[in-house]
Order: sequence, then structure tokens, then C-alpha cells
Amino acid sequence: MPSRQSVVQLRGAAPVVLPSLLLCDFGNLERDVRRLEDAGVRGLHLDVMDGHFVPNLTYGMPLVEAIRKLTDLPLDVHLMISDPAQYASQFCDAGADGLTIHIEAAPDPAPILQQIQDLGAAAGLAFNPNTPVEAIEPYLPLCDIVLVMSVMPGFGGQAFNAVAIEKLKYLSDRIGPEQSLEVDGGIALPTIASCAGAGAHLFVVGSAIFGTSDYAVSVSQLEERARTAFTTTGR
Repeated sequence: MPSRQSVVQLRGAAPVVLPSLLLCDFGNLERDVRRLEDAGVRGLHLDVMDGHFVPNLTYGMPLVEAIRKLTDLPLDVHLMISDPAQYASQFCDAGADGLTIHIEAAPDPAPILQQIQDLGAAAGLAFNPNTPVEAIEPYLPLCDIVLVMSVMPGFGGQAFNAVAIEKLKYLSDRIGPEQSLEVDGGIALPTIASCAGAGAHLFVVGSAIFGTSDYAVSVSQLEERARTAFTTTGR
């Protein structure tokens, strides 16, 4: 069964680095998951792309299920797909603890967010850099997570778009104490502090972990950089 609470509780541990498995070594999946566990990560981020909503195709339910069998860490699943309502139940059955959908794929996300919570998972709503923050504001009460994209979804390794900073600042004054602000795209040592200072709690990181030789050192450095900014601002 999905564990909504395991994702909601990450807010209390903020700042939290969530490795994006999009860049892991799928030929050595168990090894990479163990390395991340040993590095002390508190959750994993899984990017699901359908080749339609975004111009790339990744993995689906079978891989989520395989990762679920490898770890008890919370699985934060990001659905970059055209019809999230059709697949929400299957991803929860596969082991997702949180499901984030895109407002660009679901202009009225309210029933899907409620469906996700009814399935026992944390409900997240994502929006792209070119989507105004006002588009998601009516749905904030239904969200456990609000995911601010700092790149256009579809490919890893893109440069950080600073438009995310103002959106994080705006949203940090409008969410409740059990809701988390998440940021995804181009998060690395040069960018994580500004996001933390703007109010982000969860940081999706790809190449800044998987492109290094020592996951534990990389995760520690990222969290320390974020923690300093997070503490300084008091957010």
C-alpha cells in the first residue's frame, strides 16, 4: 500500500535531497539503490515520461515495482504523462508513495489529486517554467507537494531556469505546514542554496549525484549547502 505519510513527513526533515533515478545505472540498479541508501538519502524520485506529453520515453509501472522491491525508502513518482488519471491506480499499486501530475496535462487537476489521496498516496502538482504560478494556486489546498519545474520536462542535464526562484518565494507564503515545495531541474551546488533560501523543501537531483564518484559526499555537500540557506532564511 502507498504511504502518503512517508512523503508528507519529508517536510519535517527539510532540506531533503531526492536523487532522480533517471540518471542511475539501470544495468546495476540494485547497486545504485544500495549506494544511495548508504549515502543516507531519505527518498527517491522517479521520472515517468510517455513520449507524448514530453518528447522522451522512460520507464513505467514495472520499474517502479522493481525499485519498490529493492528499498523501503519513500518513492516520489513524477508523472510526465498525458493522461495521469488513467494510470494513477496502477502506479500506486506498483509502489509509489507519492504521485505528482502536471497541470499542463490536466487543466482541472482537482479530481485526480483527490483520487491520488484516496489511493493512499501523497498528491503532487507540478508546473513548467512557462506556466504562471496563478494557474496552480486554486488547487493548493489539495496538494501535499507543489513541484516547481526549473527546466522544461523531458530530458535530464538541462540548465537551471531562475524563474523558479520567484515562484518558490511566492508559494512559500501560501502553503501550509504539512505541504512541501519541491524543485526539479538543474539542481546542483551552485543552485541549491538559492532554492532553499526561496523556500524549497525537497530538491530533485540527477547529475550532481550520479555524475560523481562518491554519492555520500555529493549528497552531504548538497544538503549542507541547502541547510545553511534554509536556516538563514528561517523558512
